[in-house]
Amino acid sequence: MLPITSILIPIDFSQHSQNALSYAKEWAKQWSATIHLIHVIEPVIFPVDWGYTPVDLSDVEKEYESAAEKELNRIVETLHTEGFSVIPHIIHGGRSSDEINQYAKDHGISMICIATNGRGGVEHLLLGSTTERVVRKAPCPVLVIRPDALTS
Repeated sequence: MLPITSILIPIDFSQHSQNALSYAKEWAKQWSATIHLIHVIEPVIFPVDWGYTPVDLSDVEKEYESAAEKELNRIVETLHTEGFSVIPHIIHGGRSSDEINQYAKDHGISMICIATNGRGGVEHLLLGSTTERVVRKAPCPVLVIRPDALTS
């Protein structure tokens, strides 16, 4: 087995992704691995019949990005305080699963640690659809954490 030197944790700030982070921290401690925390901001898409009130999507996206940066920085601060080496990254892009796998490939990630369900909460068979796509196409091993997994 190759040593785990870097662990990628996709985080959407849901409790499920926080649970995945708890597991990843244990692996990172054991292997002295760097934690890569990424948050993917997918394009905002509204249905055509959503309404007639004009909405400036750039303002909505800026507010969301600002909130995401603030929350990510809070988590990074906590991890640094706990002694972890952390690389945070916010990605603006397309489908989350594609961005997660591309990041893992580009950065030579040793393992991805991901929750079965994130903010969407809707299960696609047994896994969330993003998690399923990550598992199918990941360039490295993937540790999938169920919502009911013990985190203590």
